[in-house]
Amino acid sequence: MTADFPDILPAYRGNPAAADLIALLSSGGDARIVLDPESGLNRYLSAPYPRRTLAFASSTANDISAAAFEHLLARQAAGMAGYAEQLEGLGRRVLAAYSVTSAARVVFAPSGTDLEFVALAAVAGRGKAGTHNILLGADEVGSGCIHSAQGHYFAKETALGTATEVGEPVEGLGPVSLVDIPVRCGEGEALGSAEIAGQIRTELVIARGQGRHALLHVVHGSKTGLILPKLAELDALIAEFGEDMTLVVDACQARITSQALRDYLDRGAIVFITGSKFMGGPPFSGMALVPDSIIARAAPLPAGFATIFRRAEWGEGWQGREQLEDSANPGLALRLEASVFELERFQALAFAEVERVIRVFQRAIGSQLIEGQGFAMVQPYPPGREGQASEHPLEMQTLATLDISRHPQARTFDDAQALYRSLDRLGLRLGQPVKCVRLPEGGWGGTLRVGLSMPQVTELSALDDGALETALSERIGRFAEALKVPA
Repeated sequence: MTADFPDILPAYRGNPAAADLIALLSSGGDARIVLDPESGLNRYLSAPYPRRTLAFASSTANDISAAAFEHLLARQAAGMAGYAEQLEGLGRRVLAAYSVTSAARVVFAPSGTDLEFVALAAVAGRGKAGTHNILLGADEVGSGCIHSAQGHYFAKETALGTATEVGEPVEGLGPVSLVDIPVRCGEGEALGSAEIAGQIRTELVIARGQGRHALLHVVHGSKTGLILPKLAELDALIAEFGEDMTLVVDACQARITSQALRDYLDRGAIVFITGSKFMGGPPFSGMALVPDSIIARAAPLPAGFATIFRRAEWGEGWQGREQLEDSANPGLALRLEASVFELERFQALAFAEVERVIRVFQRAIGSQLIEGQGFAMVQPYPPGREGQASEHPLEMQTLATLDISRHPQARTFDDAQALYRSLDRLGLRLGQPVKCVRLPEGGWGGTLRVGLSMPQVTELSALDDGALETALSERIGRFAEALKVPA
């Protein structure tokens, strides 16, 4: 165990049951999930076991919490149900956790990137000339999505172990055109909702004129906490284009309230969520909440999905699911179980308790990293719209993107990536840098992201006010000390 998992919590070192569970949790995905034999970490420097590392990295990927790991060990010892039964139960629990009362079902996927295939399948054949996929801020939702959003394979191997070529079309999805609408200007500043809606409308008009069905992605919680466009602009687009478009809400960060999620479903949207970001589960897992009305009119699943998905991941109601392999992915089922376990614990908290933790988290960032180190906050709203700060949803305040380009080791984006890795070697992990800060001389400046997770909020909510202030100040302070700019 020591050689394979050097950073694992001591309580699990040398535990055969823990080793078996780790092996399962790091299986059943694409190459990104594989653990490096030396570090014991995946490509995102996270792991499916509890670590000594101090992390505020929920914007990239989490390490599993000790509570969730213990929960899975107990479930394993008691014996797991069959794959279809497990996923059916998890789907019901997800809908119950978000208090979804409208008719909707959950499709499961090995990663958030695979969820793009769900949306494409849901509307395949709706347009005589194919599908026009309107993606918002590709840099803010994940690089692999550029491929999957076009109906192409994004990795050299699927979760089924099928060898594929990156960029090769998935059979049966039909013609898919893709446009990426930036959510930040060339200088890195967030664009306004009305401006984004205007660009979307232009693309919708083009799609209608070409006989393509438009698949419109809405961003609810990008890598830097953006929500675009606003519901008012979205409703205007729905009123104008109606049956010519289908909404997809990219809430993969899982920084979304139950009410917001239900608002989107009520508008007939497909909602994407991953269990490995704010939800706090181990990487990788994906969930698409799909209204029954969309499932009822969907064409049979494309033949190419037999290389990507298993039958139980789609559940009853989808035409063509019988062509999918009737096998199990125990690793995915366990990852989802851990994520839903965290979701249920978080949703059981009183709103006031969640708000209390988030406010203290924000104060700790302000005192330790902004005032203390002179870093700047990358704002999730356009310049000159500071009034929007107070309107920004509470769930988005669980994430802070910091401009650290004044740091001598993080002047550029590439520098910040190296610093991100060096922090991990010190037992400190934040979210990966993103390209949203322009340097005066051109090029992208260094950033890092500080993000809470559901399990962290659950743990911290048990502390009284004084202990909570101390705990977050000390934890964020460790990052401030490591990032301290020499005088």
